[in-house]
Amino acid sequence: MESRNFLRFLAISLSVSLVLFFTWVHLPYAPQPNTTTDLLYCSTNSPWCTSKNRFQSINKPSTADNILEKPPNPKHHNHESDTPHHPLDPLTISEINRVRTILKSHALFRSSSPFAFHSVVLEEPDKTLVLQWKKGDSLLPRKAAVVARVAGKSHVLTVDITTGEVAVQETGSRSGYPTMTIEDMTSSTWAPLSNADFNRTIIERGVDLQDLACLPISLGWFGESEENRRLIKVQCYSMEGTANFYMRPIEGLTVLLDMDSKEVVEISDKGRDIPIPKAANTDYRYSAQKINPEMMFVNPISIEQPKGPSFTVEDEHLVKWANWEFHLKPDPRAGVIVSRAKVRDPDSGEMRNVMYKGFTSELFVPYMDPTDAWYFKTYMDAGEYGFGLQAMPLDPLNDCPRNAYYMDGVFAAGDGTPYVRSDMVCVFERYAGDIGWRHSESPITGMGIREVRPKVTLVVRMAASVANYDYIVDWEFQTDGLIRIKVGLSGILMVKGTSYVNTNQVPGQQNLYGTLLSENVIGVIHDHYITFYLDMDVDGSDNSFVEVNIKKQKTPPGESPRRSYLKAIRNVAKTEKDAQIQFKLYDPSEFHVVNPMKRTRVGNPVGYKVVPAGTAASLLDHDDPPQKRGAFTNNQIWVTPYNRSEQWAGGLFVYQSQGEDTLAVWSERDRPIENKDIVLWYTLGFHHVPCQEDFPIMPTVSSSFDLKPVNFFESNPILRIPPNVEKDLPVCKPAASA
Repeated sequence: MESRNFLRFLAISLSVSLVLFFTWVHLPYAPQPNTTTDLLYCSTNSPWCTSKNRFQSINKPSTADNILEKPPNPKHHNHESDTPHHPLDPLTISEINRVRTILKSHALFRSSSPFAFHSVVLEEPDKTLVLQWKKGDSLLPRKAAVVARVAGKSHVLTVDITTGEVAVQETGSRSGYPTMTIEDMTSSTWAPLSNADFNRTIIERGVDLQDLACLPISLGWFGESEENRRLIKVQCYSMEGTANFYMRPIEGLTVLLDMDSKEVVEISDKGRDIPIPKAANTDYRYSAQKINPEMMFVNPISIEQPKGPSFTVEDEHLVKWANWEFHLKPDPRAGVIVSRAKVRDPDSGEMRNVMYKGFTSELFVPYMDPTDAWYFKTYMDAGEYGFGLQAMPLDPLNDCPRNAYYMDGVFAAGDGTPYVRSDMVCVFERYAGDIGWRHSESPITGMGIREVRPKVTLVVRMAASVANYDYIVDWEFQTDGLIRIKVGLSGILMVKGTSYVNTNQVPGQQNLYGTLLSENVIGVIHDHYITFYLDMDVDGSDNSFVEVNIKKQKTPPGESPRRSYLKAIRNVAKTEKDAQIQFKLYDPSEFHVVNPMKRTRVGNPVGYKVVPAGTAASLLDHDDPPQKRGAFTNNQIWVTPYNRSEQWAGGLFVYQSQGEDTLAVWSERDRPIENKDIVLWYTLGFHHVPCQEDFPIMPTVSSSFDLKPVNFFESNPILRIPPNVEKDLPVCKPAASA
């Protein structure tokens, strides 16, 4: 009877812990930094503004007609009635239900063997068919791509939603397993509680089981002992006294778990002499902060749009703004996918193709601690956890400004049941006071000219909270044809417990593998690599990759007072190996994707170029097991011929893979890429040596790279954009100056 009561207590404790763990990041803690009462509301037909708190209307009484009582919050609609309108639209709720019904009657799933759906997404039609399709045409046949596990085996299937036909594809001999389901992750965190040795260890460490929070940690691949079993490692924390349990690790305790059977395979307990860090000063919530009265805070800020947003979203997924048009959809693995991006030519008025498809292909995060409880932390956040599955609802006014449009993700749970991830993506216009172009004439010319244009851009944003870390991904479209892809890193460090409380206690030669951030807390050094898939279609699908080397040239003696100058030398990549690029500061190049069959009026091939940034490169040995799996980070740029089966840089099955199905392996085939349908891959890199400012939560650090027109237009494409004038903008003043 006592054992039954104890198990019941464990189950209740676990339920509380899991609910807290999987909902903390969703809760809107009050007060928020920006609140609706702090910001102005401006009507679309009036320049007068008001608010309930800090501002009041000026010069004219407020009326109900010119006051917005509250900002436009995300508009939720019933996805049950969704229907696809475009060949690339994601699966709807009714389509996912249809797929589930079809598969449950299929012979593979009719047995009593356990099964789970790890991915149910649209099987995109052939690219040639999508390119030929126009609005008003009949919708192309709708199919679902399904990855499932049945009786411990992985299967890839295609389901025709109309006919019910199911095609089972060969998965080959590739190693690895599919992306974990949410159910895999949650069940793995409670499974250790069924083991008496684990429970005893937790209690002996002085942790109340009600305060226990555990994380499911992918274990990479480090040898034959880990093959033929889908394994996961679980590490735990104390939630006592803080919402930020990540800062309270139970150091050295690692549970190796069979993810299918939930059997505890091994418990490693090597940190009993390391105290659990204290909870003091770890809570990051605004409500928990003690505000110093001497601090000066920035007043609430909001960009008002008196005439409303300039963009529209047709049929839930087709975004139109200024001279841009593109298809947008959430994805459980990639997070967000931008497709069929076109820009309007200011001279001809035609919509010109720029990019067929772009998305986050993989995120590789290796930690730099070789000790027992840390060496395996080499995460693949898209292929192992699902970058989109970890996307959290965005917070209006703080994640996204007023007038943002919100898009939900519709995904399938492990049993195939559809569910909605609300407010997963937002679309908004941004104006940060930047300048699109300008010129003022010097007084010596006698011309009083001052011409300036504001830079307004359109942003597509998502944020994924992959346990402790938060990633913010922006796709920013500019009126001059440039696309900026930006990644921000925030959230909470993964930290290591230590017996040290001050650096003066650390022996000179001892390696902490990081930085002492607080008493008993080490922030471990790690890297982040975010690899993007960019199927560029510059004015058509057949493109070439050109490396424009910038070389020093010496001037022949006596020819000029100059001794040297720079020359641009164009080299067209013939095969994949020609396009494996590692950046070198003193051997600079530009990297162009051009359409050799289409030229400007003066004869230049039209193109786009990659403008690099975030260029941290992996320093790990290429034969180190994590780097074998993450070999797609060996170069910053790769170019491959288009192949619809090659979209995930780490391979289709990343979990516990051995690295034999990666971008690096595909590229070694050295296929022809000149004047072909090609895909460009770019990796943003960050080395992160933690510092005390990262404790207890990190200020966002970010980097970006650009896809910029190069001889794509005949001249400056934003020359005709009008300037701002006073009469078009609201006049808003704070109450103190009214």
